[in-house]
Amino acid sequence: MIFQRALRRELISTAGAVFTTLFTIIVTVMLIKILGQAAGGQIASQDVVALIGFQSLNYMPILLILTGYISVLLVVTRSYQDSEMVVWFASGQSLVRWIRPVLEFGLPIIILTALLSFVATPWANNQSAQYRERFEKREDISRVSPGKFQESAAANRIFFVEGISGDSTKVKNVFVNTQQDGKNSIVVAKEGNVEIDKNGDKFLVLSKGRRYDVLAAQNEFRQMEFERYGVLVASSSQAENGDRSAQALPTVDLLKNRNGFNMGELLWRLSLPLMALCLMLLAIPLSFVNPRVGRSASLLIALLLYVSYSNITSIFQAAVVQARLSFGIAWWPMHLVVLIIVGLLFLWRLNVNSRFHPLVMWSAVKHARLIKTKKPAAT
Repeated sequence: MIFQRALRRELISTAGAVFTTLFTIIVTVMLIKILGQAAGGQIASQDVVALIGFQSLNYMPILLILTGYISVLLVVTRSYQDSEMVVWFASGQSLVRWIRPVLEFGLPIIILTALLSFVATPWANNQSAQYRERFEKREDISRVSPGKFQESAAANRIFFVEGISGDSTKVKNVFVNTQQDGKNSIVVAKEGNVEIDKNGDKFLVLSKGRRYDVLAAQNEFRQMEFERYGVLVASSSQAENGDRSAQALPTVDLLKNRNGFNMGELLWRLSLPLMALCLMLLAIPLSFVNPRVGRSASLLIALLLYVSYSNITSIFQAAVVQARLSFGIAWWPMHLVVLIIVGLLFLWRLNVNSRFHPLVMWSAVKHARLIKTKKPAAT
């Protein structure tokens, strides 16, 4: 049908514009945040692009849900504003006829949201956690930026170096401040390098320097000079394990270990494609606007409904995590309520937009009068 093809084409073009806008905003915010973390020494500068990609995959299901929801809202609202819906209802067509083309447009979005939610997002979270943990477990001296004070991973030591060699193993003009067991030690040296002993422990070996010890409890101050001084920066017992939290676990692992955290995460993953379906159906009757009034109120209500829907889903997820509700009871009520609201809104709009409704009758009579009073063209 020409109407369905034209509607799908308009929905696709609108979705492209909406997705591009939302994706640009999200990437810009993530770029600012991750660059700030890299500047603060929380992540490696060479990992910035990879982390932005992983975070983009993490937010992609929400972006797709909003894209489908907003696209249907904008297209149907435009039809009301341009009085196309008046002609549609006056010709005897029903609002229900919009469901099929909207579902044909939204089916790829729902499938892609499900794939991202169950497969891609856990993988991205796991990779992102591995990148961050790998950087955290690097030797402290390789994380130090020249000319900048920086805290160690254990939060008990502060480094400052004037320069680092190209292989990040040799430094010059080193300052190390260590606080441990009520003692404050300050070590300064002209140079240092990273060495690994036979047990696999990594030490920062400083040369030609001084050490100052301050014992606040005993009011003592000690000073000593050294030719070589070793500082443990990484133990061989540290292993690089990725984040095994529920968000980073594959869906199969969630099903194998059905604790509260895993079931709560499974509920969220299952809810995302269902939210995409329900919101696109909700957008059809929710898009009604009076052409003479504007669409601000309708869009505001639509936004509030989305926020409420998402927050209620999070509440049910928290209830599963805290063992207040079982997964079998918690995964479906919010979606059923939204579907009931969709059905009630459709019934209300079908009643209002009946061909016998005064507004439609007035439009049809006015149109007939214009045709009747129009003078025939001269032959």
